[in-house]
Amino acid sequence: MPYERNPPTGPMLAVSGDLLVIAPRTAATRPAPTNPYRRLLATPGARAFTAGNLLARLPMGMFSVSAVIMIAGSRGSYALAGAVTATGLAATAVVAPWTARLVDRYGQARVAVPATAIAALGSLALLLCVHYDAPAWTLFASYAATATTPNTGGMSRARWAHLHRGDPAALHTANSFEQAADELCFMLGPALAALLCTALFPEAGTLVGAILLMTGVLIFAAQRATEPPVAPRTGARSPSRTPGMPALLATFLATGAVFGAMEVVTIAHAGGAILALQAAGSCVAGLLYGSLRPAADIRRRLLGCLAGMTALMSLPLLAASSTDSLLALAGALLLAGAATAPTMVTGMTLVQHLTPEGRLNEGMTLAVTALLGGIAAGSAIGGWMVEHMGQVTGYVVPMCATGLALVVAMAGVRTPGAGARAQERA
Repeated sequence: MPYERNPPTGPMLAVSGDLLVIAPRTAATRPAPTNPYRRLLATPGARAFTAGNLLARLPMGMFSVSAVIMIAGSRGSYALAGAVTATGLAATAVVAPWTARLVDRYGQARVAVPATAIAALGSLALLLCVHYDAPAWTLFASYAATATTPNTGGMSRARWAHLHRGDPAALHTANSFEQAADELCFMLGPALAALLCTALFPEAGTLVGAILLMTGVLIFAAQRATEPPVAPRTGARSPSRTPGMPALLATFLATGAVFGAMEVVTIAHAGGAILALQAAGSCVAGLLYGSLRPAADIRRRLLGCLAGMTALMSLPLLAASSTDSLLALAGALLLAGAATAPTMVTGMTLVQHLTPEGRLNEGMTLAVTALLGGIAAGSAIGGWMVEHMGQVTGYVVPMCATGLALVVAMAGVRTPGAGARAQERA
């Protein structure tokens, strides 16, 4: 019998003696994918908004590297380049929560597109100011304008939370996928920026980054079917005032210090290329973690991840202090990176549980802002340690920062109402 592209779906009719028999027709159904990530991306509309979001997220790893190469090459000052990028980071820490609040109130598409347009114009203004040798203050003003860039990763996580509300296993896989995507973008972004700036012209990294960001957000915002509905305005408190959230944000702050210090110390000790191994370890670990069934107690899971991260962050210190082998340090960074993704996935899941309804983008943006603040502080402390105490001693900073994150989480992180929220969403 030939294959029917569109087989009939109505009941089958048959005659038995003098009786007319009506039997239901069972349509052949394709078995559901067994791989959790294939099931995740099989969600209607998921692939489209994921493609746009990844395109928009890649420049997040490009802009700071491109700015440093562009400004330092033109003005001959790494101090100026560092000060400009630090100003942009500080402006983002202030502006990003307000942008996220507007996204929650008016919707992703209505806010993300104009906010991204302002940020892209800021990047282009920086490019022109550098190219035409404008005064130094214009560089600070231009780069500060990029602070309106919406938290594309947070918006994507908010869509997954909307599509899979009441399904903790699918949401765990989605958060793991998003964390792996973050690591991949921050692994590929700097390399792409350096290649563009050196192979083409110094402004190429910033120009391509702005185009990718605007294009990706337009594709992402066009997927209206998967956009979370705008919640009616209520008197819900700010996520930062939810019980347990301040301690969780402090945990993210300390965790960000781990990343910032590790980056500076490793660049000083062995160069920047080896850092890709840490991101690669985190990316692989995030995907593996997402394929597992998570424990029900999110707080205990977070503490376990932080304890494992604290132990593994001692490996780069041991490798650097006991041998001069770059291969040993590379292996230590690979293992240390494997602890970061499970920690971040669990932390973001806890943020979703603690954030009041209708303010999810704001809650996740606050977590990202805390991470950025920690990265800035860790970079500063790590740099001071390298300069005054030596390169190997600098690896003490990320290990201590992880221990601090564990202590803060043990002391203050709580999950009030998590069970009731899960039942309500189910």
